[in-house]
Amino acid sequence: MPSLRLEHLALNVTDPAAVAAWYGEHLGLRVVRLGTDPARTTFLATADGLVLFELYCNTAAPVGTYGQKHPLELHLAFRSDDPAADAERLIRAGASLFEAFKTTPAGDRMVMLRDPFGLALQLVWRAQPMLA
Repeated sequence: MPSLRLEHLALNVTDPAAVAAWYGEHLGLRVVRLGTDPARTTFLATADGLVLFELYCNTAAPVGTYGQKHPLELHLAFRSDDPAADAERLIRAGASLFEAFKTTPAGDRMVMLRDPFGLALQLVWRAQPMLA
């Protein structure tokens, strides 16, 4: 079996610096590489350093269309100890509610938001954690 590991998820956004700043301040991501290229490529890492996001603005492809996509088509999911409280905090910081808080048959608790840039964010607490 190949020894491949997912390194990052890339998102083409209108303003990488603004997205990086909001995600840093409100979701605890940190910039690990800041490019000086015309696309302003920025890599963000989660606090544990296990997940990377690449943000850039490359006009060779559609930019900033995330708000037109249904969250079931694309969303970023963040593990949360208290999705309802975190949702309230993020809404005060400029996010908007997309789908109200719910509990799944498996006992998971989640809420769906949109960040101030239109991208869907799911906040989830798992009854049975899926990752260590």
